[in-house]
Amino acid sequence: MIGADLPAWPVVDFAAFGEVELRPLSRIQGLTAGFLARNWLSIPHVTHQDDADITAVEALRATLAPRPSALAFFAKALVSGLKAFPQFNGSLDASGRNLVLKKYFHIGIAIDTPRGLVVGVVRDCDRKPLADIAADISALSAKARGRGLPMSDMEGGCISISSLGGIGGTGFTPIVNAPELAILGIAKAEWKPRRGSDDAIEWRLKVPLSLSYDHRVINGADAARFLRHLDEVLAEPKQLLA
Repeated sequence: MIGADLPAWPVVDFAAFGEVELRPLSRIQGLTAGFLARNWLSIPHVTHQDDADITAVEALRATLAPRPSALAFFAKALVSGLKAFPQFNGSLDASGRNLVLKKYFHIGIAIDTPRGLVVGVVRDCDRKPLADIAADISALSAKARGRGLPMSDMEGGCISISSLGGIGGTGFTPIVNAPELAILGIAKAEWKPRRGSDDAIEWRLKVPLSLSYDHRVINGADAARFLRHLDEVLAEPKQLLA
């Protein structure tokens, strides 16, 4: 692994400086720590950031019953992005010399659980209506926070989503979930002014997006175009319902 010859982790007697408590990592935290360290060291990460206008998404959500999560719209929008930019729907093989282009569209959803972070996979998002995707996300989240997800629910993803929008923040740098090539980070949406016709001020709901990607395969221009495509798709959300 790249970086395997780094200096050893410092050994410190923290108790020498004051009272401490030793709390072992959960099994999930331990596994996740190893995977994240591997991915960070092995993948040349770049993160492209831009805003997307979700005013129309929120207006449409308000008319639907049951009301689907905004995350389901992003999952469907990502399918459109993967179709428009097929290199994002690929993985490098073990040799690193060949790009495996996938013809399926499975979207990973990062789920925060009391035991640690897991990524559940919603399969065949290109074939499912948005309502079914929303139901799948809800079911995966409930299972992850309950008894946990089996490996079959966490493998085979094409691209992942990490959403902190319900908590806050204006952007972050998500780590690519190898062997995927990119991950979309979603921060908290805010109303922002925009100059409209006749210089009138219009208020639009904008969400900050952070797209981290593997620079061995994806370049900056492609990442910028990918996020612009997502913005265009989310501006016409009715097309995402089917």
